[in-house]
Amino acid sequence: MRIHCKVVVIAVCFGVFLLLYFLGGNAADDPLLKEVGEEPQRQQQQQQERKKKKEESNSSPSPPELGRDVVAKFARKSSAGVGVRPEEPLRPRREWRAMNRGASVNAKSKQKSYAARPVTKRSRAGDFMHLAVVACGNRLDETLTMVKSALLFSLKKIKFHIFAEDPLAPQFEEKLKQWPRSVSFKFQFSIYPISFSVGNADEWKKLFKPCAAQRLFLPVILKDVDSLLYVDTDVLFLRPMDDIWNLLKSFNTTQLAAMAPEHEVPKIGWYSRFARHPFYGVTGVNSGVMLMNLTRIRSTLFKNSMIPSGLSWEDLLHPLYQKYKNHITWGDQDLLNIIFHYNPECLFIFPCQWNYRPDHCMYGSNCKGAEEEGVSILHGNRGVYHDDKQPAFKVVYDAIRDFPFKDNMFQSLFYPIQTKFLDTVNTLCGRIPQVFLKQIEKTMKERFEDKVVRHVKPHK
Repeated sequence: MRIHCKVVVIAVCFGVFLLLYFLGGNAADDPLLKEVGEEPQRQQQQQQERKKKKEESNSSPSPPELGRDVVAKFARKSSAGVGVRPEEPLRPRREWRAMNRGASVNAKSKQKSYAARPVTKRSRAGDFMHLAVVACGNRLDETLTMVKSALLFSLKKIKFHIFAEDPLAPQFEEKLKQWPRSVSFKFQFSIYPISFSVGNADEWKKLFKPCAAQRLFLPVILKDVDSLLYVDTDVLFLRPMDDIWNLLKSFNTTQLAAMAPEHEVPKIGWYSRFARHPFYGVTGVNSGVMLMNLTRIRSTLFKNSMIPSGLSWEDLLHPLYQKYKNHITWGDQDLLNIIFHYNPECLFIFPCQWNYRPDHCMYGSNCKGAEEEGVSILHGNRGVYHDDKQPAFKVVYDAIRDFPFKDNMFQSLFYPIQTKFLDTVNTLCGRIPQVFLKQIEKTMKERFEDKVVRHVKPHK
């Protein structure tokens, strides 16, 4: 009896189980109940899908493909984590793809450009030194020799601003483009026509030597250049141009140009004995080598003897010339002396070895800086590169002019100068060869050590 009751209970339980199973299966087929029953599961699944797509979007240029209604729904829920803010207008899917694809490509391209072309000081435009020269008449070869001397010794790249008469312009371009790649990568050049912004152009052109007055207008013409070194065509660099360029850092807050004295000894100086116009200091200054902060020049009002309120550089030039044109001998250099006579606080004076001329040795040595340190910049005025009056100057000029770029500088430049100087010891300038040779030798040794000695790995 007891066993029979147990069988009955088991059968009843089994029947109830089958009934519940049957009713539960039919309820699950109802669409409304099915949607309600699956909503938690769907939300969980959507969250997983959003998380997965969000992770994929971080590494893929295409964003998750969301319908407009879904985006609007989740934009209102800041906790949903979808990258669309409520205030942003919704964009079509294609537009989103294009935007993100472009952003991804730009990011990759920037990485490539930085990897291929790292940003270095040498590649910046501000690291170019700027050098200007004015060439007219038969000054082509002389100017090219000057440019060559600057490139042989300088460390930074140089931007040359060459002002030339029309017949010379294509010749400069042709010659400079023929120089080997080992040199051409160190410089850029621009060629400008001769022009004067105020006054009579023919009058300015004939003021002194052909076109020399052009240097007065450099601040007006080269408006995009901050600082500049101007040199005459008969100048030769015997040490890196970098060294005189660094003198710009020595300017105080009022100084805007730098030149060397015209003479070291007043009793033999031209200005102190013969000038009929105001000039700078005791002996005046020589404008064959002139370092300029053009930005400061353009923004300064210069004191003068004509207008008490001062005049800008461009407005000052023509009236100053009109006032003194019957009293000046050295043209534009005299005008510069007059300007800095009234504005001495604007001028920085560098020593005579930066503008060493025959005047420093033809009457006896009177440039102590050159005797101690050697000539830094050789200025062969008076035509001494092309005659036999000062053979010491001509020896240096001929050696640099004839030096082949690819040759060894010690063998093909320094030794020829040293050897030929033996023939000049009977002249006042040639009797102190160390003055001409000291900086050349020092510069070549430094270049040799930089290129060879410092790159040799020590033996282990």
